[in-house]
Amino acid sequence: RGGSEARRGGSGAPAARNPEAEGCKLYIGNLAFQTQSEDIREHFSQFGKVDEAMVIMDRDDPGRSRGFGFVTFSTKEEADGAIGKTDNTEWMGRTIRVNPARSKEESGPPRGGYRGGGGGGGYRGGPPP
Repeated sequence: RGGSEARRGGSGAPAARNPEAEGCKLYIGNLAFQTQSEDIREHFSQFGKVDEAMVIMDRDDPGRSRGFGFVTFSTKEEADGAIGKTDNTEWMGRTIRVNPARSKEESGPPRGGYRGGGGGGGYRGGPPP
């Protein structure tokens, strides 16, 4: 029993976030629907080392992008430089938006989709409240 307490010390804690990585992930919006992950990797690699590039694809039409994606740079300086050089510029026929990505906690609840529930209302009998 004593051994399990010793193990609990730090092994169950979530991994510490790398402070150097903060601010390196960018949201790329208003992408052309034909844009692929390799397209944004290639385009943004001219501004620094791209660790990850991902275009979010449409669930119902897998060959079509949802019009946004994410690029992660190795350093915050590279990410900041890419924002300055690409935000509100035309690429692949669209004026793209480039901003620091927000965490899921910051971006709020998901939008769209089925929210359940129903109309209700109407006369239900009895005296008014």
